[in-house]
Amino acid sequence: MGKIQAITLETGLRPSLSIIIPTLNEAAHLSSTLARIPKTSTIEVVIADGLSQDTTLETAADLGAKVIVSPRGRGRQMNTGAREAQGEFFLFLHADTLLPDGFADYIPPILSRPGVSAGAFRLKFHPPLPGLKLIETLANWRARTLQLPYGDQGIFLRADRFRALGGFAEIPLMEDVELIRRLRRQGRITIAPLPVTTSSRRWRDYGVWRTSLINQIILAGYFAGIPAGRLAQWYSNFFRVHHR
Repeated sequence: MGKIQAITLETGLRPSLSIIIPTLNEAAHLSSTLARIPKTSTIEVVIADGLSQDTTLETAADLGAKVIVSPRGRGRQMNTGAREAQGEFFLFLHADTLLPDGFADYIPPILSRPGVSAGAFRLKFHPPLPGLKLIETLANWRARTLQLPYGDQGIFLRADRFRALGGFAEIPLMEDVELIRRLRRQGRITIAPLPVTTSSRRWRDYGVWRTSLINQIILAGYFAGIPAGRLAQWYSNFFRVHHR
């Protein structure tokens, strides 16, 4: 499977920034996400879709994104998208995460700092929920102090560094943490002062504290060396049970 449609401005110029968005049935959120990205020849948007059954592909194409079909799996999809991306810098973005105004102005300067290997944005949830502000604060502390941002914070890095690292591990869970751990060995992870706004839908659907607990169990299991496949099964079972 490969590219099914590519719609870009024919300017003859290579984009400086490629925004790579993995999707799976994200039509309800994708329009808002893409609306926050300026339509300019210096930025390209690559949608790496994992065989959506809704109108995600049509929505993305109608809004001028480059659309790629990939075997399902977030790490695999982002690698597929990155192979088609042409920018000097890569920004990996979740489909339900909104970028702040002026986001692109921060990426090249941060990645040009000596000793910096990658960056991400601060995190903000919307809509707000009781208890979620604390989770937001802790997530931003973790990202800044431990240099451990997650994928919903919009991880960005140089394209050549991403390729040299071999991209994301194509594992069923924790591909963002695994990449960040490799990047930390090469330099500092810097957090931009602007926040991205990510959907609080999972927290709303499954409960703030319950979702936080399972996230921490999965993270602890990962650092304890439990295989990603088993962690993914735990994660899936938890949310399946609590969706009934």
